[in-house]
Amino acid sequence: MPTVVLMDVSLSMTRPVSLDGSEEFQRKNLAVHGLNMLFEHMASNYRMEFTALMAFSSLWELLVPFTRDYNALQEALGNLEDYDKTCVESALNGVSNVVQQEWGSACPCQVVLVTDGSLGIGKGSLRHSLHTLKHRGDDKKFPLPFPFPTKLFIMSVANAEELQMTDAMDNLEELLRLSGGDGQIFTVEGPLCMKSVQAMFGRLIDHAYSPFHAVLHCGNLSSDVQVFPRPEPIVMDEEVEPMPRSVNTDLEIVGFIEIADISSPPVISRHLVLPINVNKEVDEVGTGATDELEEEPSASQMAGKSPNFCVLLHGSLKVEGMVALVQLGPEWYGMLYSQADSKKKSNLMMSLFEPGPDPLPWLGKITHLGPISEAAENPYGEDDSKSPFPLQPPVKRSYAQNVTVWIKASGLQTDVQKILRNARKLPDKTQTFYKELNRLRKAALAFGFWELLKGMADLLERECTLLPDSAHPDAAFQLSHAAQQLKLASTGDSQYAAFDHNIAPMHTDFSS
Repeated sequence: MPTVVLMDVSLSMTRPVSLDGSEEFQRKNLAVHGLNMLFEHMASNYRMEFTALMAFSSLWELLVPFTRDYNALQEALGNLEDYDKTCVESALNGVSNVVQQEWGSACPCQVVLVTDGSLGIGKGSLRHSLHTLKHRGDDKKFPLPFPFPTKLFIMSVANAEELQMTDAMDNLEELLRLSGGDGQIFTVEGPLCMKSVQAMFGRLIDHAYSPFHAVLHCGNLSSDVQVFPRPEPIVMDEEVEPMPRSVNTDLEIVGFIEIADISSPPVISRHLVLPINVNKEVDEVGTGATDELEEEPSASQMAGKSPNFCVLLHGSLKVEGMVALVQLGPEWYGMLYSQADSKKKSNLMMSLFEPGPDPLPWLGKITHLGPISEAAENPYGEDDSKSPFPLQPPVKRSYAQNVTVWIKASGLQTDVQKILRNARKLPDKTQTFYKELNRLRKAALAFGFWELLKGMADLLERECTLLPDSAHPDAAFQLSHAAQQLKLASTGDSQYAAFDHNIAPMHTDFSS
């Protein structure tokens, strides 16, 4: 999950803060100190994530495009210049442009807005932007909510009391609501100083940037892994008493399946899985780490020579073209697979399915799957020419059946003519005649089209009177019987108009 850091460099950020027994600092200095703390944490724990740095006042500027080089981000922080008034709307438009250009509109992103709570003045201020929301044309829409999934974190280099003296807190809360509400406002607790700003950024780290460590198990093998981004708890709306579900820190591989059988399943989210202490040397055998993650030679040599189950798993899945089904919690599963970023680099990825015993209908219940060795015969055939999937549902789905729909009069006319053609070939077409007749009867009952049943009965009686002398005597009996049944159904009486009832051929003594 990439991060955009949006740094306020307006004049209000240059307001001095008096610290006990030391020189005066500007609010901008405190903000830079907090961001350096965040970048140092991400460099140690979130090295696979991309981060961009933007500065804004009345205009916005992309100082550092999305990168994993946190030294470049910290260097840019040290060279910030001061500009004019605050214009949050312009900065948010910049974030939207930068993220969509780099990641599109499907990738979730975290936005960290660092400001002093000053909303700006006049046109372009946040206060003015929010007051004019309902009076805008389509060409000047407010940038929130973003077209991509977003978590907005507002870091205010001011305490809550200072923000509540004006309407700043109300406006920031409205900004958070417009973004979708999936975020938080952080304020300084206590006096404004280095220590309190550190504590504020520490709360952000604990909330949004704490690493997710887990242990990946497969039989007697295991490996310590780290998952990027951190899997979020989810709530299933259809539950009577919905409770958040979180991914376990013990991930258990329950089996392996071919990529063709898993197909392209619907997933909640995708995550990168890395073994602990990844490095370039291990990357060469395929863990998904990048060249930018080199460590000191001693650690690199140790990790490169140490056996690692995660490396073995990634290489095996990549070569064999399979995925590993992994249990994330009670009745919650996902899959591990190899995904190539380029011709030379591939990553071990984890996708989370929706919670439930059968998240993929074509596989059936996950707990019913088992090894091939336990099957009476190889379900894939001796030469892998067949597959046991997809499983056929026990009940035929309604959308898999032929449904009669009359959109135009010509469609109804065609169905009536088909019945009459078969009626003239009785008794040779008895089965086909009654099949088409029952299909029309069910459709008419479903639509409440009683007049059709009465009209069809009249047509069959007319056909009975037009039978030639050479006609088989069974034809007259079948036509009269069918017409009588349709007349009874046209009355709407539940005894004769049951939807599931079929008109059966009349038993006669003429059949040989």
